[in-house]
Amino acid sequence: MIEDIKKDASQRMDKSVAAMRHELSKMRTGRAHTSLLEQISVDYYGTRTPLSQVANINVEDSRTLTVSPWEKSMVAVIEKAILTSDLGLNPATAGTIIRVPLPPLTEDRRKDMIRLVRQEAENGRIAIRNIRRDALSDLKDLMKEKLIGEDDEHRAEDEVQTITDKHIAAIDETLGQKETELMEV
Repeated sequence: MIEDIKKDASQRMDKSVAAMRHELSKMRTGRAHTSLLEQISVDYYGTRTPLSQVANINVEDSRTLTVSPWEKSMVAVIEKAILTSDLGLNPATAGTIIRVPLPPLTEDRRKDMIRLVRQEAENGRIAIRNIRRDALSDLKDLMKEKLIGEDDEHRAEDEVQTITDKHIAAIDETLGQKETELMEV
């Protein structure tokens, strides 16, 4: 029972760290990468469809993305979707290829991005602490029902705290990497 609680907590914490990393990967650092356009969806025959399902997205160089729609009729729709997104990008169409140049990040924008990255990391830490709280609550319930002893409960609490510390350290490490990446010119 104790092992199940620890395993469940660890798996849920792993998912929280992965979700935080995924959110951070969407944040623009000045280098072009295809995940920047992942959250954009376009109207494809009346259905909201992710951009990656109606076009190829490639990195042309370190500051330019290219979008190649599979259907010529989608060029204008995709261009409009990129323009109206909150990414601040200005696509340029050349025939059936849409080039998306990434403007350089200003110092103020970098500081804003760091503040957003720190907020995202804090949300990850909060999620992990909530998972720890749930696991500790489950352990207390087991003790109240006399299914485990007090020594087992204390030992399990220490192990859950160790798991929590490991996952929070992973979040802090990811945060440090992202901050360094954002401050690169």
